[in-house]
Amino acid sequence: MSTATPSRDHAAVAACLFFATMIAAGAGAATVTPLDHIVAVVNDDVIVASELEQRVQRIRRQLAAQNTSLPPDDVLRRQILEREILDRIQLQLAAERGISIDDPSLNRAVGQIAQQNRLSLSEFRAVIERDGFDFQAFREDMRREMAISRLRNREVLSRISVSEQEIQEFLERHGAPGQERRSYRLGHILIAVPEGASAVQIDQARAKAETTVSELRGGADFAETALAVSAGQQALAGGDLGWRQASELPTLFAEPARGLRVGEISEPIRSASGFHVIKLLDTRGDERRVVTQTHARHILLRTDALVDEEEARRRLAALRERILAGADFAALARANSQDPGTAAQGGDLGWAGPGRMVPQFEEVMNGLAPSEISEPFGTRFGWHIVQVLARREHDDTAEFQRAQVIQEIRNRKAEEELELWLRRLRDEAYVELRTEE
Repeated sequence: MSTATPSRDHAAVAACLFFATMIAAGAGAATVTPLDHIVAVVNDDVIVASELEQRVQRIRRQLAAQNTSLPPDDVLRRQILEREILDRIQLQLAAERGISIDDPSLNRAVGQIAQQNRLSLSEFRAVIERDGFDFQAFREDMRREMAISRLRNREVLSRISVSEQEIQEFLERHGAPGQERRSYRLGHILIAVPEGASAVQIDQARAKAETTVSELRGGADFAETALAVSAGQQALAGGDLGWRQASELPTLFAEPARGLRVGEISEPIRSASGFHVIKLLDTRGDERRVVTQTHARHILLRTDALVDEEEARRRLAALRERILAGADFAALARANSQDPGTAAQGGDLGWAGPGRMVPQFEEVMNGLAPSEISEPFGTRFGWHIVQVLARREHDDTAEFQRAQVIQEIRNRKAEEELELWLRRLRDEAYVELRTEE
């Protein structure tokens, strides 16, 4: 692969989408009277009532903005406190592993969330502060979420592998790439059991799961029930797992989901984490994916101790003038380009769809008309000039789905592994609840 055409960097912003949703919904932290008594001890750390109250108020307003009925106050507080305990355990482990989020990384994450909300950074800050939330506190919350995401990637997600046999089994089970595949939107409730649970604890959890199923089938609201009883990662979102293709569902959910009609509730599903209850919220079919592809070529000059950025820019500007005067682009690329992956081919990058190039390169390339040559510009790989040769609309549904097979298998395995890992962390930690002062 050309050094000028790596995949787009994946920032840990996905862990911060909670905040983007909150801001888009106009949610902010309410001003509360600080309380300073301890509500929980988590290993060598403590959670005080004022911290818990801030999180309760923020989540209450978010749920209200989404028109989600709130559970009783004590239930909501217990759910949020448990989430905060689990976050603290993960942050402690992240610190032990030397994981930290520096200011430049945090600034990029904040900027991307502002962009997702179609706001400038100053507008984004104004929205946060207008809604009563301290901007510095918002940034520190993001720093926490990014550290947790990085820890999970290192401790769990990076260790998940996908074998060729799994890929083949996936294709046999779900059909060849490009075939229509059904997508599911599931609601999920987890009645957890601790690692090494006794028979009595398991029976109690099973009974609670069966009662939950009975209540749901009797008309209880699923989102409210999830908020009240679920130990799953999406409990505060009403248990909504979002849209997933069948291949992306956790293995133990796939078969039960296929047997449900929209609105139906499953029987309790046993796993190492506890008992799961799922509801089929909706289904939908596959869609075609047509993208604009660009055929381009480029010349790359790297900077070093002898060639600084200004010198690289100057040399490329001179090469561009020669090409405009009639010189052959491919010949100059073979003679001058420092991209070992494309220089021998005259700088030819082939056909590229969205996301194949680094963002700066893609932005410049997309702004060119066919045959047009860019001015010199920089990326993290060096300085470039690029010429667009042609564009086309391309149906890459099959290619895209095939490329997603490995990721889909990883996602399915990751959810199961992450749930178990979190339960182990919680069970191994020292946690003392102090609900009364």
